[in-house]
Amino acid sequence: MKTASDIMTQDVVTVNKNQPIGDLSKIFIENHFNGVPVLDNTGKVVGVVTQGDLIEQNKNLHIPTVIALFDAVLFLESEKKFEDDLKKLTGSKIEDIYHKNLITVSPDTDLNEIITLMAEKDIHTLPVLDGDKLIGIIGKRNIIREMA
Repeated sequence: MKTASDIMTQDVVTVNKNQPIGDLSKIFIENHFNGVPVLDNTGKVVGVVTQGDLIEQNKNLHIPTVIALFDAVLFLESEKKFEDDLKKLTGSKIEDIYHKNLITVSPDTDLNEIITLMAEKDIHTLPVLDGDKLIGIIGKRNIIREMA
C-alpha cells in the first residue's frame, strides 16, 4: 500500500505567518495550489492557509442579533464567531486568516488513511511532517493523480 512519502510533493512552497495577505493570490495562481503551510519565525509549521481563507476574507460581515436587557447586551449568536470573522475581514497578515488547528500526517501514513482524513475533516492540504520537520505536502491533486 502506498504511503504519504510515495505521493507527497517534496518541493513545498510555504509562507510566513507575518507575510502580507496580498502575497497569497500570486502564490496560489502561479503554483496552482489550493493551500500552503504557514510557518512561524522559527520555521515551525503552525497551520495552513487556503484559497478559501483568502476568499472568506472578502465576504460580507454578518452582524449578529443582540438583545439589550437592562445594562447587559446579549448575543443571540456566537459572539466569538463574530469576533473571529471581524478579525479575518480586517486582517492584513496571513496570521489573521490561516487555519490554526493544524492536521498533519507522517511519511508512513497509509494512503487510505490520508483519503479518509481528507474526506471526513474536509481538508484539501495536508503537510507531511517527520517529527517537527516539514518534508512534503499532500493536496487534492496528489490524491487524484494517484487514483488515476
